[in-house]
Amino acid sequence: MSLSSVKEAGKRLYFFQRPNRWSRGIGAELPLEYKKFWREWRRQPTAVHYIEQKGTYVKNARGEVLPVQNVAIPLLYTKESDNGIWGGEAIVQGFKKKGKYKRRVPHFWIPHLKKSVVYSEVLDTYMNVVVTQRAINLIHENHGFDHYLLKTKACDLRSLLALRLKRQILMALADKTLYPDNPEKRMEVYAKYEKYLKAYTRERIEWYGLTYLEACQKWLKLKETTPQPLKIQYRSELIAKLKENKIKEAENVDVVLPEETSSWLNKLNPFSKSPKTN
Repeated sequence: MSLSSVKEAGKRLYFFQRPNRWSRGIGAELPLEYKKFWREWRRQPTAVHYIEQKGTYVKNARGEVLPVQNVAIPLLYTKESDNGIWGGEAIVQGFKKKGKYKRRVPHFWIPHLKKSVVYSEVLDTYMNVVVTQRAINLIHENHGFDHYLLKTKACDLRSLLALRLKRQILMALADKTLYPDNPEKRMEVYAKYEKYLKAYTRERIEWYGLTYLEACQKWLKLKETTPQPLKIQYRSELIAKLKENKIKEAENVDVVLPEETSSWLNKLNPFSKSPKTN
């Protein structure tokens, strides 16, 4: 056994993985397709509020060579950001000084928001949403709202509204349900956006854009089965045996549902209460 393999075995022996949502409970049972979306959604997004420097080292104004350190700015994502399309922007928290000799105070930089109308060619729908100027610029750069959603990764869309719209667009393309009353237009639009389906399977589209809670609820519904009372099983077995023995009362009798209050068994039981007659 080599020295490297011995070290790896030692690490596995003394390293205990911290339990998380994916190692136990419902999270461990969720399908792999949803876990792929989750990793895409929680990746480090593209730098928006700072200029990302390329390379390993950089020279400053004084000629000093320093290592490149791209430290992401902490961002705050609110509920309002999930109801709009902000183009990767978020609230930045920091400090601000109003004068040279004054003390710095906490400050929040909020994106400039405005209402706008966007059009989805695949869904054939106009939508009134809250957007930022960067989101509008990205839509124009990608030559349309659908192209912007389908080209952009989940970590850069971030918004739950944008992710759900992207899921609806992908489902409409995969099932070819777009423009149901216009077959010619359907084929034209489908041919235009068909290339985006290569990166997705039908199952992955089903789980795309769901939050962790929504994914758990969806998984529980898929596993949900209605428990059948044992008395129904016993009744069906008894009826089968009676029919085998050619019992006259059991010839035209089916399995009795639990909601029914009376059955042919009550008629055969001499100790059962007979219904009241006026």
